[in-house]
Parts: sequence; structure tokens; C-alpha cells
Amino acid sequence: MKQPTIYDVARLAGVSHQTVTRYLHGFEGIRPATKMRVEAALEELEYRPNAAARDLRSQRNNRLGVLAHGLDQPGPARVIAGATAAARNRGYVLDIVSMDGDDTTSVDEALSVVTEHQIAGILATAQTDAILETLQSRTMGVPIVIDVKVTSSGDTEGINERSGMMAAQHLIDLGHRRIGYVSGPMSWFAAQSRMTGFDAVVSAHGGEVVWRRSGDWSPDSGQAAWSSLSEEERGVTAIAAANDNMAIGVMSAAVRGGWNVPGDLSVVGTDDIPVARFLLPSLSTVALDFESEGRYLVDTLIARITRDAEFASSVTAPQLTPRESTRAI
Repeated sequence: MKQPTIYDVARLAGVSHQTVTRYLHGFEGIRPATKMRVEAALEELEYRPNAAARDLRSQRNNRLGVLAHGLDQPGPARVIAGATAAARNRGYVLDIVSMDGDDTTSVDEALSVVTEHQIAGILATAQTDAILETLQSRTMGVPIVIDVKVTSSGDTEGINERSGMMAAQHLIDLGHRRIGYVSGPMSWFAAQSRMTGFDAVVSAHGGEVVWRRSGDWSPDSGQAAWSSLSEEERGVTAIAAANDNMAIGVMSAAVRGGWNVPGDLSVVGTDDIPVARFLLPSLSTVALDFESEGRYLVDTLIARITRDAEFASSVTAPQLTPRESTRAI
């Protein structure tokens, strides 16, 4: 069934469509009798003004600017997906502008694009110093939430550290003490936090991180990390990677080189991407709920916009998901 328009309302009320538009925009100069006819027509036709009209009438801005970094990576992409769903459920729309988080010029340009338009607040997925420093150097006229600065039940920095701790504890519990580690790019706060948590647990249990390599979150960089190892370095009994993609690269290179996973080498990742459970062997990992992080960030921003401290969402804690790629010694 065709949805009624303001022209249908105008015909039924016996007024011009401009009068209906003025009513929907909250114009106060409409005569009471005319206003009553318009209201009656709206009710009879069950006309529902669109979001833009509602916002004009209430003077409410429902657009949130988003500075997005690393959308080619599963984690950041899933954060944005969760944020988009949460915003839609709360009656908000996201204006997403991507940027290169390692380039201050790119960050500054993205921020300029976002602030060119009327927005109620800004959400930034800050994962690098360049993003954080640029945002902190600019004075914003609207509330802003920076991912890495979320605290309390949504302590995303703490969640990354805990995920590293869980991966390490899993290997320690299986008896591994000589372990290799493939980090993400160290310009990312998530990579720094995951490695910090991992190192702390291994050290606390008398283990040793025999070597470290830095990747770029891709399977190729995990494969390159394995290829760069000396024969002595390949003598570790387990390898942890800061995300699943790099763990898959490590595992693939090791198996092609004649190593058995997990017979000769245990491998654990982080993120729990969908493909992880379908690998042979299936990948042990630490599951992170990035969608809940996106929801939490949006709810936090809206709470600051509306000055309402009450909101229900929180970030789901990391969860170890042991599978076939790790075993006890």
C-alpha cells in the first residue's frame, strides 16, 4: 500500500502542502482551526513524517560523525557494524569517514570532513598515537568518544590486555614455557596491550618469550614471521599471534615446512574470526565481541549528548575458545 504524502494530507485538510510542511517543522503561526484540520488529516491517513522532518520539528540532530581506522581488518569493521546497529536502534545515523591512522594529515582531513556537517557528536576508533594526538589537539564543539579512552565496564584497552593474558594462560596451562609471539603493528594500542598482557602472564609463570616478530594483522605477515625464524627459534613449543589472521599465516607456513600442528607446535590466535573453527586443525583463539564494543561506544556518546548517565550496554569480556591447534606437552 502506498504511503501517504504531505500532498495527500494537504488535499484532505483543504490546505496547501506548504502549510502541512510548516506544521511538521513546528511553525507556530498557523491558525488554530487550520492546525486542527491538518492534525485530523494526519491522523486519518496515519501519516508518519520522516526522520528529517521529526528532527527539524524537535530541533534534534540525529547524526553522529565516525572517524574509522582499519576497516580492512575484522576487528575495527565489526566495531563499526555494532555501532551502526546501536545507532539505528537509538534513532541515530552514522556519517562514517575512513582514514589512515598512521598519517596525521589523513586524520586531520577526516576530522575536517566530519565537522563540515551538523553532527551531534563524534565517535573515533582511535588505535594509534597519530589519531589520539590529532583529536586531542582540536577543540570540539560536540561530545566526543575515543575508543581507546573508554573506561569502566567498557574498558577496551583492558579487554585487549586481558585477551593477551588469556592466550598466554592457555599455553602455560598446557605446559608450554618456551613460546614465540607475533604482535600486531606496534603503532596500534591494541597490539601494545595484547603483547603487554601476554608477556606478563608468561613471565609470572617462569616461562620465556623466546622471540617476537611484528606483523601487520595479515596472514602474509604471519607467514613471513615464521619464514624469518632461525632453526633455533623454531625450537619453541608454541606460538601466539595477536590476531587470528597472523596465527593462520604462521600455522600454514609451519605445516608446509613439515611441522605438525599441534604435535610439534601449538598455535593460538585472538579475535575468533568465523573461519577459525573450520580450519584443519581448527584454531584455538580468544574470542572478542567487537560488536558489543561498538554498541557501548555509541551508547556512551549518546549518553553524553543527551546528558543521560543511564545506559544499559557494556562490552562483553574476552572468552578463551580452545580448539585443535593447541595441546598439552
